[in-house]
Amino acid sequence: MEFKVSELEREPIEFDLELAPGAVDLGQEATQVGSLATQGQAEVLHEHRGPKEIVADIRLRGQFAGRFEVPCARCVEPVEIPLAAEFDLIFRPAAADREATERSITAQETEIGYYLKDSLLLEDVLREQVLLSLPVRTLCKPDCKGLCQRCGANRNSQACSCEDGPSDLRWEALSGLRSRIKS
Repeated sequence: MEFKVSELEREPIEFDLELAPGAVDLGQEATQVGSLATQGQAEVLHEHRGPKEIVADIRLRGQFAGRFEVPCARCVEPVEIPLAAEFDLIFRPAAADREATERSITAQETEIGYYLKDSLLLEDVLREQVLLSLPVRTLCKPDCKGLCQRCGANRNSQACSCEDGPSDLRWEALSGLRSRIKS
């Protein structure tokens, strides 16, 4: 869904959508499982920067909820995660802050996003919000054994016959270091 400034100038736009899996490209970070529900409102806020300069910011308030799959940090098996969050965001035209001089920004200005041309895509906002809501590290289970460093087998589902020891001969010199330190 695209929010055009010219349309938002007339009146705020309310949205209530169910996006099918794949409608929002999450890259390799996550996969959408089932529909992604979102609802909210988009409106224009006029920022007066002087007697003749008015910047049209887009304010997007809403929420989303959906289920996603992310890879386990140890064994790379998919883990399903339900996510739901609210957002209240301000987007400014990209050209509005292009100044020749450097200046410090306020804490509030760090929360401002930018839109190109004269519109903002809801799918882009949802992608960012979903990716920011994902946990930093996800495990399929607390005691996940992960993958074998040598053969790549998932040690949760199959036993591995690889030896525990340095897999690279360059590490051989350090193999007895632990016992020497303890003594």
